[in-house]
Amino acid sequence: MRLSQLVLQDYRSYQDSELTLEPGSNVLLGYNGVGKTNVAEAVGYLATLSSHRVPNDGPLIRHGQEQAIIRAAAHRGSREAFLEVEINPGRSNRARINRGSPVRASEILGILRTVLFAPEDLELIKGPPEVRRRLLDSLAVQLRPALAGVRQDYEKVLRQRNALLKSIRHEGFTATHESTLAVWDAQLSAAGARLLRARLDMLTALLPHTADAYQELSQSVRAAAMEYSSSLERDGGELAGASTEQLTEWMQQALGEARSQERDRAVTLIGPHRDDVHFTLDTTPVKGYASHGETWSYALALRLGSYRVMLDDDPNEGAEPILILDDVFAELDARRRRRLADLAAGEGSSSAPGQLIVTAAVDDDVPEQLLANAYRVESEDQISRVSRYE
Repeated sequence: MRLSQLVLQDYRSYQDSELTLEPGSNVLLGYNGVGKTNVAEAVGYLATLSSHRVPNDGPLIRHGQEQAIIRAAAHRGSREAFLEVEINPGRSNRARINRGSPVRASEILGILRTVLFAPEDLELIKGPPEVRRRLLDSLAVQLRPALAGVRQDYEKVLRQRNALLKSIRHEGFTATHESTLAVWDAQLSAAGARLLRARLDMLTALLPHTADAYQELSQSVRAAAMEYSSSLERDGGELAGASTEQLTEWMQQALGEARSQERDRAVTLIGPHRDDVHFTLDTTPVKGYASHGETWSYALALRLGSYRVMLDDDPNEGAEPILILDDVFAELDARRRRRLADLAAGEGSSSAPGQLIVTAAVDDDVPEQLLANAYRVESEDQISRVSRYE
């Protein structure tokens, strides 16, 4: 996959900017704060409808404006699609596909696939569980867009169930509350089991690729591994072999067993929203024990592993995801830079991306082999502009 054209209107620091992108490597160069990451973020947004930097859409709108628009010409082999997303904070986002009538933004999911690595991804290792859950959910939604609706259903029922538990604590527990909880339990378990099954499948697919990528990046003899930690309190093998129906049954059972605790604490204690993923090198936890270099390599390996999972899902020529490396090389030592550049360019393998987008503040940070197409990003009066770099 690749983009040949990207248009940003009132997106972050871009008032109205058009960028022509080439197949292969595209490098955006410029000082910190001039808007390089905004371009990388916009490409990622087209694929996921979310930002890797902020949890909501408000900051994506240029100051003083009410709406932002991202347009792109996307190519998948010989096929071309024109994509447009309207970002409307506080209102429903809309999309257009091939200049058609506006549709729900979720209709655009699955057309473009991207894998984005940024310095914020150290939070995959060091951060709270929600960051690691988002890694699996985002990968699952790109591969199976219908899961976006499942996740939204789960979050909606979870909010309603938590609101009921809060009212129970204030008003006292009644038979009506019990019957209502039973309804929410059934709905939460059905959606939660589908979400959990998708995460477990993603973890199974991601593990071998992440282990391989970690070894390639670090040249380490230590093996990268990961394990899903579920609020259902069942081991990884039991969860991995369970059907969606079995997971639904287990979740309903666990909700029933946690009823008194949930009433006391006024919050839902069982479900995918309470889960985590544990990363290890051999048997040692990465979080809190790995060196800085090992942590960077592990986070990078997770993204490269995600890229290879997407390749497995659609191995057709021209279907390779767009790989985005946002301000990554400055954080790596010379050896890891070379290894990452080789992997990103697909040297020694058949998995070269159809398109690679790199951002960097210093030209010398980017290995020369990736500098075939370079652009200079500048900012004046808080408006960003992109031009060919000579």
